[in-house]
Amino acid sequence: MTRLANIIEQPKNHLREWDFLIFTILTALSIGYGQTTVFYVIYFFWWNEFIRIIIRSLFYRHNKGSRENQIGSKFMFGSLFMMFIYLVFIIVFFGIVANWNHSEITLTNMEILFFKNWFFNLNLVFVIIEHIYINLNKETITASIGHFTSNMVVLHISIILGGIIMFFIVKPFPETFSPDNLWTSVLIILPFLLLKMGMQFMFSPKRVNII
Repeated sequence: MTRLANIIEQPKNHLREWDFLIFTILTALSIGYGQTTVFYVIYFFWWNEFIRIIIRSLFYRHNKGSRENQIGSKFMFGSLFMMFIYLVFIIVFFGIVANWNHSEITLTNMEILFFKNWFFNLNLVFVIIEHIYINLNKETITASIGHFTSNMVVLHISIILGGIIMFFIVKPFPETFSPDNLWTSVLIILPFLLLKMGMQFMFSPKRVNII
């Protein structure tokens, strides 16, 4: 059985591969329709971790293997507080300030922010279904380094990477790096795809510190 056939026929054993595949396909379609920006990717990474935290909390009693069951409400409050800080920074900086002089990109960001980008919305729907499935089946596929999950590591690095891209690539050449320019959009989003793939590859074989 080939690797691809195995992923298709046994999706339960390849949740990480499906996660990356769906994200890549929907993001590629969004790029094709000129609806993807740096904000799109970073904002999605934020939602990915936020959804994980909320669903873990909702399944607090059902999934006895969750680390939050052991750490308790203080960990939950601390996580949500940090996520709120990240959210404000991402919206203000990547959504508005970084593209202040480029109304087209800002408008695209606002559509993403207010869930008017259907590719982004479908990505979130899949993430919700994925995390519900993981908790219902008590799957343990999310590894961590201390309190930092793979999603959080991706979010932290993507914020730094996004800042570099915005200031040294997009901002100096806004007309070239616009959402409707297909190939330049691909070049901008590619590092984030490689980051997500790299983190999933790095964490997938390690079953230590499972949360």
